[in-house]
Amino acid sequence: MFMNNDLANEIRAKVDIVDIIGERIPLVARGKNLFGVCPFHDDSNPSMCVSREKQIYTCFSCHATGNVFTFLMNYEHIDFKTALKQLGDKVGINTSGIHIEKKVSKYDKLYDAYNFSVKYFQNNLSSPVGKKAKEYLKKRGIDDNVIKEFEIGLSLESRDDLTKLLTSKNYDLATLNRIGLSSDDHDIYIDRIMFPLYDVSGQTVGFSGRIYKDVDMNKYLNTKETEIFKKGEMLYHYHIARDECRSKNSVIVMEGFMDVIRASTIGIRNTVALMGTALTKEQISLLKRLSPNIILCLDGDDPGVHATLSIGETLLKEGLEPKVIPLPNPEDPDSYIIKNGKDKFIGLLENALNFSDFKINKLKESVNFRSDEETSNYINKVIEEASKLTDPIRIEVILKRLAKEFDIGYNTLEMRLNALNTKKEVKQVADITIPHKKSSNKDKYIKAMEQVIYFMFYNDFAITQVEREHLVFPTEAMRSLTSEIIYYYNKYGSVNIADFYTYIQDKENILTLYNEIIAGDYLEKTTKDELFLYFKVIREYGRKQEINRLTNLMKKEVDPLEQAKIVERIRKLRLGE
Repeated sequence: MFMNNDLANEIRAKVDIVDIIGERIPLVARGKNLFGVCPFHDDSNPSMCVSREKQIYTCFSCHATGNVFTFLMNYEHIDFKTALKQLGDKVGINTSGIHIEKKVSKYDKLYDAYNFSVKYFQNNLSSPVGKKAKEYLKKRGIDDNVIKEFEIGLSLESRDDLTKLLTSKNYDLATLNRIGLSSDDHDIYIDRIMFPLYDVSGQTVGFSGRIYKDVDMNKYLNTKETEIFKKGEMLYHYHIARDECRSKNSVIVMEGFMDVIRASTIGIRNTVALMGTALTKEQISLLKRLSPNIILCLDGDDPGVHATLSIGETLLKEGLEPKVIPLPNPEDPDSYIIKNGKDKFIGLLENALNFSDFKINKLKESVNFRSDEETSNYINKVIEEASKLTDPIRIEVILKRLAKEFDIGYNTLEMRLNALNTKKEVKQVADITIPHKKSSNKDKYIKAMEQVIYFMFYNDFAITQVEREHLVFPTEAMRSLTSEIIYYYNKYGSVNIADFYTYIQDKENILTLYNEIIAGDYLEKTTKDELFLYFKVIREYGRKQEINRLTNLMKKEVDPLEQAKIVERIRKLRLGE
């Protein structure tokens, strides 16, 4: 846990959560709060509320809630210490001396196995047995700096070396087989150049092993999907590209990790790779966090063009129009850069096409313009593409180009465009929903308990009364949360909900309840008399629970005297004694 809560509070107080979130997602003011599209679920309507007054955010749909630290941690997939440093640097506060205990994860043992494997493979490549593999890499333009940056290594010809080493360090064979480091109790990767694969936080979760000798084997062997390696939830190079994408205000999407590595050799590092999967919702969310300006640079062959068109359409539906670097068939970024060099590739990058122009060019390639029907279909498709755009100048350029090329009246084309737009506007109006806090099915007792806890965040006297009255809550989470609030209040003299988030950010047993209550539709102000009415409801619940417990106990009791004592206790509880 963070050992200097005062410093964290000082950093948080010097930044405005609206500025930090607003740098990453567009926010629109509605009353005293601001709203934006929630980045933590598949959101189409702005359902995230950001409060400048409270310095917290809340999503009314997925119930994501937190302060500026939790937003950065979840948005950028970084730990608390990194989020603290980012904000500390922003406001000029040094955080280098901070001690934070590492959060224990059930996957730590698995990550450790992969971290050990990375070092093992790197050591192999650096040793005499790695001489041929290094020569192969250097012939392909992969020098020592690139090898170090991407932690490239080598698996040996022996089928047992890594497995034996890991089992000697108390990793059981069943686990090694399950997470893709071994198979049938032997090494999976044999005599291959090893490229670590990382999750979004930079943890090694898999490998891609490439042959480098003239042997009849699959060129690449990739780790199977495991509990820590899910290709659809990651983008290769994400953790490294994050800062570069923000600096360049763009992200280049490629197909494979070798494309990304090759681009880095010519100084282009705002790149990520899809790892051979179709674009998923999780990956779209990650791309949005890197930059709204997305450039697709996929393979130039037919499957690559098809993937570019498919991904481009998907991004358009998400409100993003990507650009495209069209490579000649059959080149990929790796081969193109090797053959043509840095300047040629940068020239392609600087002249990237808008996706709509790329698609229109591709539509044109397959049209027989001697056919009136095919020509008409082509013109309609181009107008449909223009209807997806928001820039009126680009739309007019496309329509004027069509009018001139096919000798059609501009007004005719514009009428067709307006008809398409009218249909879309009707559908958009029908689809609009206003975000609101969902009603709860909780009974009056739970509502009363959560309302009292909510009061404790805004009313000092609510805290002192809960402590003075020795109010007992029925669940462990509620008891723990109220205990922490009282402790925090007694230590700091007040409770700021944004700072309290920092204080409990590693206490998972109460953080879930805290988020739920903060996101709830509860009153902030109360009087002493109103507060005691809530206390009365909570005590009534406690009595009912105790009566139920005693009733069940009496049914099991065989001693008449003990039964009589239980009946008397039940009677007193019902009388409120």
